[in-house]
Amino acid sequence: MVKSFQGVREVEPKAPIQQILVKDHMSTNLVTFREEDTIDQVLDGLAKRKISGAPVLDESGALVGIISEVDCLAEIIKGKYSNTVRFPAKVKEHMSTDVITLDPEMSLFDAAQKFLQLKIRRFPVLKDGHLVGQLSLSDVIRAFPKLKHTTW
Repeated sequence: MVKSFQGVREVEPKAPIQQILVKDHMSTNLVTFREEDTIDQVLDGLAKRKISGAPVLDESGALVGIISEVDCLAEIIKGKYSNTVRFPAKVKEHMSTDVITLDPEMSLFDAAQKFLQLKIRRFPVLKDGHLVGQLSLSDVIRAFPKLKHTTW
């Protein structure tokens, strides 16, 4: 807004643009699995929470991988050929270990670009090397309609 005062034009400072950050939209109440958990345990946990994947932590709590429904498919298919409905394989045998993480201070727009570029459904969020949350594609999609009246 511009004000005129005795021939001198003053420009009011604009309000700072609100940063839309990963930390404000990530999930923090996470389901996690251990490397020694079974695929049976993963399938039960994913189904109960209605999620498609989760971080895998080692004994010290450090992130070592991600296990997803897609990762579990190999064990499910193997069960068909062995005529069993049990899936005793360990998470460490099927999890993805090449994990890309996000920083909680990253812009949600930059995170959205990562989803688009890498075609991944979830990113663990690490702060100082510790798991603090997870941002899913669904979290991003749910965030933007709430922000349509915000200045980006």
